Amino acid sequence: MTMDNELSRIGISLPRHLLDRFDEIINYRGYSSRSEGIRDAIRSYIQHYKWMADVKGDRQGVITMIYDHDQRGLLTLLTDIQHEFKAIIQASLHSHVTENRCLEVILLRGDGTQLKTLAERLMSQKGVESVKLTTIGLED
Repeated sequence: MTMDNELSRIGISLPRHLLDRFDEIINYRGYSSRSEGIRDAIRSYIQHYKWMADVKGDRQGVITMIYDHDQRGLLTLLTDIQHEFKAIIQASLHSHVTENRCLEVILLRGDGTQLKTLAERLMSQKGVESVKLTTIGLED
């Protein structure tokens, strides 16, 4: 058996609502099992990581972020992180989506590595549901 064909068994803990939503999607898309859906999701995550690794040079960009504003200490932490990156943040927009979920849009300009680092810092925080970085190069 080659290394690509060796299977490893893992266990994960998920909130019930997240698992229920995942099950709906894998059923809709016709996956034969949760494992197939999880493998596909991991492949997509790896592909996204590779794409993010190519964000280099002078860039203009936007981060869209969804988070739980009731998560203890998260608002202060997100503000502190953004203050660390004030040199590349041009503007931000905050919107209340529901009673406890917020959408934030952050306009950026600077070195792609810094833009990516900011996005990764934000996405690693507990209570942050989603972070998407979109950039474009500034060549003439």
